[in-house]
Amino acid sequence: MAKVTWLGHAAFSLETEGKTILVDPFLTRNPLALISADKVEADYILITHGHGDHLGDALNIARRTGATIISNAEICDWLAAKGVKVHGQHLGGGFNHPFGYVKLTLALHGSALPDGSNGGNPAGFLITLKENGKKMYFAGDTGLFGDMRLIGEEGIDLAALPIGDNFTMGPADALRAVRLLQPGLVIPIHYNTFPVIRQDASLWAKEVEAETSTKVKVLSPGESIDL
Repeated sequence: MAKVTWLGHAAFSLETEGKTILVDPFLTRNPLALISADKVEADYILITHGHGDHLGDALNIARRTGATIISNAEICDWLAAKGVKVHGQHLGGGFNHPFGYVKLTLALHGSALPDGSNGGNPAGFLITLKENGKKMYFAGDTGLFGDMRLIGEEGIDLAALPIGDNFTMGPADALRAVRLLQPGLVIPIHYNTFPVIRQDASLWAKEVEAETSTKVKVLSPGESIDL
């Protein structure tokens, strides 16, 4: 059984196969985060794109823990030059890591790195856990796109979808995304961190469960579920 913990914004911790995997560890400047970057552990760090609220503390965490960072090739090249371990992939490509199979999916967004360097294409992550075969889709920052239906054909057990609007899908498009993906469970992310992305996640959850067969879990920062 894998343990999935929301750390606030789009950041997650995943514990499986004796490994800890972080996704988009934006902690230091995240007003919702309850754990500091110098306390979190990691064996692997997954980065969806280069923006500061997703790259976050990845570099410092990787330097301290020796974690391997998994992202697109451009972000990995940028990080490798700073002395950390990386594994570069690209859109549509997958790889069997010790904890499971990780495939990069499309995302409609930007990806410039904090210093203005080219961050390549933004991505989402489709992870098939080695432990139990469960499939998780971390959409990252994205707008709605029709090929979410193709991702859904994989059979998604858990999806983490942005609902904040302004920079990503808002609640209405995120509901449409659920219809395309048809996950067993969905967690809303990327909302309420800043005033411009304030949303009522509980209201969205009611709408999703009224209009689809998908269950919704609205997590508080630091709260976990088992998958």
